[in-house]
Amino acid sequence: MTYDLTALRADIPALAAGTAHFDGPGGTQTPRPVIEAIADALSRPLSNRGGLLPGERHADTLVVEARRALADLLGADPAGIVIGRSATQLTYDIARTLAAGWSEGDEVVVTRLDHDANIRPWVQAAERTGVTVRRADFDPATGELTAGHIRAQLSPRTRLVAVTAASNLIGTMPPVAEIARLVHEAGALLYVDGVHYTAHAPVDVRALGADFFVCSPYKFLGPHHGVLAAAPELLETLRPDKLLPSSDAVPERFELGTLPYEFLAGTRAAVDVLAGLGGRTDGDRRARLGAAYEAIGEHEARLRARLEEGLAALDGVTVHSRAARRTPTLLLTLDGRRTEDAYRFLAGRNVHAPSGHFYALEASRHLGLGDTGGLRVGLACYTSDEDVDRLLDGLAAFLKETP
Repeated sequence: MTYDLTALRADIPALAAGTAHFDGPGGTQTPRPVIEAIADALSRPLSNRGGLLPGERHADTLVVEARRALADLLGADPAGIVIGRSATQLTYDIARTLAAGWSEGDEVVVTRLDHDANIRPWVQAAERTGVTVRRADFDPATGELTAGHIRAQLSPRTRLVAVTAASNLIGTMPPVAEIARLVHEAGALLYVDGVHYTAHAPVDVRALGADFFVCSPYKFLGPHHGVLAAAPELLETLRPDKLLPSSDAVPERFELGTLPYEFLAGTRAAVDVLAGLGGRTDGDRRARLGAAYEAIGEHEARLRARLEEGLAALDGVTVHSRAARRTPTLLLTLDGRRTEDAYRFLAGRNVHAPSGHFYALEASRHLGLGDTGGLRVGLACYTSDEDVDRLLDGLAAFLKETP
């Protein structure tokens, strides 16, 4: 297994500014091939999709290639890949569409571990239709959300369960496949937020048992838009609001307005960049992605161990990321110190580790951190040992300062 961190970092122009980035959970920096793919898409004739003129054919090719790349990434059917402005927008759209078939007395289940983008759309859809919302807690001491936590909220009236594949706040990776079995046994649908998960772990939506899976390419080296994956047969059963002249074919019926063709070019390039990180040149793109995620996982696990060892040597640091299976994302609080102040101090050293609840508001409150949250340290595939050392040195210097 080969992981060429030096080559990867050299291919990300933004890293030349010298910032040690620990803000990957909020969005990754962009490799040159992604930038070039976006520029190339805009440099050539580009029109609405069609088959006659060069601009029409170019647009159609960009859409088809992006769907294929995302299907390879997610283990999905290209015909079930829906493009949207963001994962939040896509979730709202699906929530409104599904809620049209709900009745008073039905139930939906959300979790306190999730980003609000996988809570509020369901809560608001339920409120409009008289549906009951049930909340699954997680263990604040361990950070674990188990299948048992979900099972306790299921009933014969459950219509949908919304759960994260990985917490963007503390990194917890719940047992989604086990949860899916319980949800399907109850006759309900499973909606999975994979926005944070997809940056760190290989995805197979079929193996996970996700009826719907959303992610955001800008969390895995791509541009800013959202993606939803579902079985085309399921999408065929849904009737979202749409314009009368727009296509009623799946997946186009869920895509409002003209697609961001240049960003789709960037997303295809981002998937190809990921596929090359494992050093494997044989096999199809799906196989190369598997090797890449194995290499990324080993790299991030090693750095996480280095980071956690360094944090354990600092007095007054509490790490709230404790689940047995989790991403390399750590939420910290500092005894007697405001994490907002630590964020500003580190920024002065060109180290980016932001502070807040990061829209995982219910998780922050359930951890006892209120609306303040903590300092989030997120490792990415391009994080280096030097980055980790700079962060640890900066935190040590901050903690030595008189409050």
